[in-house]
Amino acid sequence: MKPINVGIIGLGVVGGGTAQVLRENASEISRRLGRDVRVTMVSRRDTTKAQEIIGTDTDITITADAATVVNQPDIDIIVELIGGTTIAKDMVLQAIANGKHVVTANKKLLAEHGNEIFAAAKAKNVMVMFEAAVAGGIPIIKSLREGLAANKIEWIAGIINGTSNFILSEMRAKGSDFADVLKEAQEKGYAEADPTFDIEGHDAGHKLTIMSSVAFGVPLDFSKCYLEGISTLEGKDIKYAEELGYRVKLLGITRRREDGVELRVHPTLIPEERLIAKVDGVMNAVLVKADMVGVTMHYGPGAGSLPTASSVVADILDICRLMDSQAEQRVPYLAFQPDQVQTLPAISIDDIRSSYYLRITSTDEPGVLAAITSMLAQHNISVEALIQKATDHQEAEIVILTHSALERDVKEAIERIENLQRVVTPVVMIRMEPFSG
Repeated sequence: MKPINVGIIGLGVVGGGTAQVLRENASEISRRLGRDVRVTMVSRRDTTKAQEIIGTDTDITITADAATVVNQPDIDIIVELIGGTTIAKDMVLQAIANGKHVVTANKKLLAEHGNEIFAAAKAKNVMVMFEAAVAGGIPIIKSLREGLAANKIEWIAGIINGTSNFILSEMRAKGSDFADVLKEAQEKGYAEADPTFDIEGHDAGHKLTIMSSVAFGVPLDFSKCYLEGISTLEGKDIKYAEELGYRVKLLGITRRREDGVELRVHPTLIPEERLIAKVDGVMNAVLVKADMVGVTMHYGPGAGSLPTASSVVADILDICRLMDSQAEQRVPYLAFQPDQVQTLPAISIDDIRSSYYLRITSTDEPGVLAAITSMLAQHNISVEALIQKATDHQEAEIVILTHSALERDVKEAIERIENLQRVVTPVVMIRMEPFSG
């Protein structure tokens, strides 16, 4: 059969890994497909760097212009690894207009412009695959779209940003504060010089938006995702959580409810006996609760050249198998038929139910604890666990873990507690999820 020609735009770490996988596993891929898959053209502004990545492979043409690759007539599949939402969006839409299939690892592009891209692809009868956009080498999108297709998915919760997970793991292991561990993560190359995208939840939010759409058949809408990062967490909160039997992770959580969809990223206490609580370092893990199979956990490397390239190449192979098929024989972009994708209300963070970790610093004198628990009770919030510690400044730190409560009630109670004269600093609040089923 005629070989499949692939063009890569944005030849960096993952692009180089993709070329490497296709080259080193060429015979295995040919055995699976019955045809060869080869990279014929790549683009990178710095062509010298591109040449270093490609090496001595003279069958690959290098150009500084992504449009040259996208407009090359004999290329069948465009792999977009530029990132961002400017040039990448233009190139993806141009590739689709040219009738080419697209593989992308660009979670920001899909979370913010995926609806437009999928509509354009449908009109041109081409495929857009995006396994590598979420959780690197973990095949979570394929699991959601195909492996769990017999199920109604109820919720997803994932550690989907390796940088934040590394920082929180180190804070727990070493008792260090956030700033010190962030510096270490930057020195090791796990965090960017400007780490905002990772530590404030944006990266996780983009990935969660994509998973939520695939799981529930709703349009992509990143603007509805609640974001709360880890930069304000203190080492003492990690320590107190551990004393209570919990670990703190930055989680992306999406849940289908009768009145809409929850879509939120925030630090979360998880019982230490849960498998996902034991996922440390830069690794990723995703829990999926489905009605028939129950809870499944998907674990593996969430980034890196070859793990991410593994997902990119898997998408390329899927396209090769299906490129001659009719559109109705393919798995829909968002798992559900396009006319069955439904817009559902976004649940406000104030309307979620969770358990809560509260840390309150007050003057160390009688009656404070009674006043605090009374205010919580007045807002229908009951206490599950409590620890109290004296500090070196004639103050006390009161740490409370509540039973499940409405967030709106918890925030109202916190506002009243902070108005107590004997409470000397703002209350620290972290949500808790038991993941018991």
